Amino acid sequence: MSEAHDPSRLELTRRRFFRACAGGVSGALGAAALGNLFARDGYGMPGAPGGGPHFRPKAKRVIYMHMEGAPSQLDLFDHKPELAKYYDVDLPDSIRQGQRLTTMTSGQQRFPCAPSIFEFKRYANQQDGVMLSELIPHTAAIADRLCFVHSMHTDAINHEPAITFFQTGTQQPGRPSFGSWISYGLGSANENLPTFVVLITQGLGNMQALSARFWGSGFLPGEHQGCRMRGSGDPVLYLGDPAGVSRPDRRRMLDLVGALNRREAERSLDPEVETRIAQYEMAYRMQASVPELTDLSDEDEATLELYGPDVRKAGSFAANCLMARRLVERGVRFVQLYMRGWDAHNNLPREIRAQCAAVDQPQAALILDLERRGLLEDTLVLWGGEFGRTVYSQGQLSEANYGRDHHPRCFTIWMAGGGVQPGITFGRTDDFSYNIVEDPVDVHDLHATLLHLLGFDHERLVYRFQGRGMRLTDVFGRVRHELLA
Repeated sequence: MSEAHDPSRLELTRRRFFRACAGGVSGALGAAALGNLFARDGYGMPGAPGGGPHFRPKAKRVIYMHMEGAPSQLDLFDHKPELAKYYDVDLPDSIRQGQRLTTMTSGQQRFPCAPSIFEFKRYANQQDGVMLSELIPHTAAIADRLCFVHSMHTDAINHEPAITFFQTGTQQPGRPSFGSWISYGLGSANENLPTFVVLITQGLGNMQALSARFWGSGFLPGEHQGCRMRGSGDPVLYLGDPAGVSRPDRRRMLDLVGALNRREAERSLDPEVETRIAQYEMAYRMQASVPELTDLSDEDEATLELYGPDVRKAGSFAANCLMARRLVERGVRFVQLYMRGWDAHNNLPREIRAQCAAVDQPQAALILDLERRGLLEDTLVLWGGEFGRTVYSQGQLSEANYGRDHHPRCFTIWMAGGGVQPGITFGRTDDFSYNIVEDPVDVHDLHATLLHLLGFDHERLVYRFQGRGMRLTDVFGRVRHELLA
């Protein structure tokens, strides 16, 4: 192929052409004005890598709270009062239907039903009310803002592939994460902070491994991977310059490195070199923006009290919820919160009490705080684990204690804001919370629906890789319009 017909050379030629057209004061002012209009309307900056939304979005940003380890729907959301009469009775074969088990319970001689020991109460919503657990009173108090989906299901039965599936749309490692797709599709609304930020809270129970690839960019350009902010010490490593290095010194150093990298990009045509240049520049800007972001001195006492007593404890779920609000307030497109420790195979009552005590008030506060600041209507909030928990007890069952194994057949998530229909419950499970009997929703459906709210046709948000158009939903998924406002 001649150089004249090399697509990458043509791309460079087009890039130079548009850069030249945007040159000069009038071009710069025009680009800035257009950028502000796009950012204000939620379309990202002009030239967003994925082209921007396909239609006007209802949501401009996402806060995704992933409860790693999988909370028990039976003890929090999916009220099954009829289970009381099945205490210590083996799960009927007509319910289990020969479905697969994990290796952790496949050797059990019995599968005794374990009704939840926690009380449920009816809370007002936009329908006839919703029954919620005593463990989450703050969340229950805002039930009229929440959309509960009781009929989620997934293909994976173990943590690593199940989390990978939720984050990337496939159980196989190597695909871009949901946040990376949003970064690619929408582009940035704040040039001083990453488009995709990850915050992690260490939980109080059994914690599974948390792989950095859960927020990786896969085959998308590296600039779209999530930036993890730490809960202790500097939020980002090497935030400060070394002793004796001034700000002008750092600027001159980056200019020199940038020039060398641009020369290499011209030589190799490697897009990752461009990514490296962009990352260096972002790191330089973050040296100024991150200290301002993490300085809570501008938060009033009422706001801090809203999030609860742990809000001043770095790395706590309360602190991370407040940080999520501050991030989206500053234009970050996708904030991923991980709360570890929900994998309650044994001693579930003790562990779930502690986990709920850590998350209940902060997550409710986040919704209320977004709402009062006018951000909830265009911020899409998602809460859920990677699968559910079994109705039968893992290990020893007593009236005060039990464990629950992994259960992919049905579980509950909730959403709020961003065009989601508030105050409803959707889907229904059987009396054992074991099988879905009404309106099943799979992971691809969820992704398609979330992308729709963000202004994307999930079949058209595509990246060409290895000879085919790749997408978050692969060749599956349908938008569940029943969940939309």
